[in-house]
Amino acid sequence: MKLILVVALALAAPASASLVGQGKNLYGQYCVSCHGANGQGVTTSNVKRAGAGPLRLQAQQEAIAPSLKGVGALAADFYLTTGYMPLQHVGLQPRRTHLVLSPRQIDELVAYVASLGKGPAIPTPHPKRGNLSVGMAAFTDHCAGCHQVVGEGGFVTGAVPPPLEDDSAVQIAEAVRIGPYVMPTFSTKAISNAELDSIIRYVQYAKHPDDRGGWAIGHIGPVPEGLVTWLVAMAVLIVACVVIGERLKHE
Repeated sequence: MKLILVVALALAAPASASLVGQGKNLYGQYCVSCHGANGQGVTTSNVKRAGAGPLRLQAQQEAIAPSLKGVGALAADFYLTTGYMPLQHVGLQPRRTHLVLSPRQIDELVAYVASLGKGPAIPTPHPKRGNLSVGMAAFTDHCAGCHQVVGEGGFVTGAVPPPLEDDSAVQIAEAVRIGPYVMPTFSTKAISNAELDSIIRYVQYAKHPDDRGGWAIGHIGPVPEGLVTWLVAMAVLIVACVVIGERLKHE
C-alpha cells in the first residue's frame, strides 16, 4: 500500500511541476507585459515600456493591472475560460470572446497563477441541490439590478453587465466570488454555497424558461416587453380611431 502511494506521488509531482513550468512560459507570452514579472502587478509607479505582449497595442502598455499573487486558481480559471483574458485592448471592459488559449494551455496557466501564492481553488457548485424559487429570490436581490431578472444583461454606469446564457455553473460560481470588473464580490457570508447553488440553478432555468401564457420576445426583460405592449396598444388605438372616423364621415 505504501509503495502504491509513493509511486502515485512520484507520478503526480512531475505532472504538476510540468503544468506550472509550461504555464510560466505562457505567462511570459501573454501576461507579463501587464501583470509584471512573478505576477506582482503593474501600477503607475512601476510600469515600464517593455513592449506589449501578443494581441496588445504598444501604446497601451501603461495600463494598470492587478497583482495575481493570492488570487488562486479560481480567478485565473474564470478570466481564461471566458476569454476575458488576455485582453486585446487594455483598459476596456473584459468581454466574453473566443478563447486564445487551448484547454491544455489554460490548465497550465491556471496552475502557474495558482503557484504564485495561496488562494482559492476552482469551485465545484452543485446546482441540482439548489432550490429554484430560493434561487430566483436570491438572484432578484443580488443580481437582477444589473443582469435583469432573466439574466439577459443590462447597462450600468461605466460598464455593460453581460448576459449569462453562455456561463457554465463553475463560471457563475467563480464570478460571484471574485466580482469581475465592476461587479461586487460576494463572500460566503453574503451568499452561502447552498444559496449559490440555488442561484446557479435559477440562471440555468432562465436560459430556457417555460413561457406559459405569454410571448417570450427573446427573453430580453420586462422593459422591452412593456414597450411592445404599448406599441401594440397604440396600433390598435389608431386603427380604432380610423374606423370610427370613417363611420362618422358616412353618417
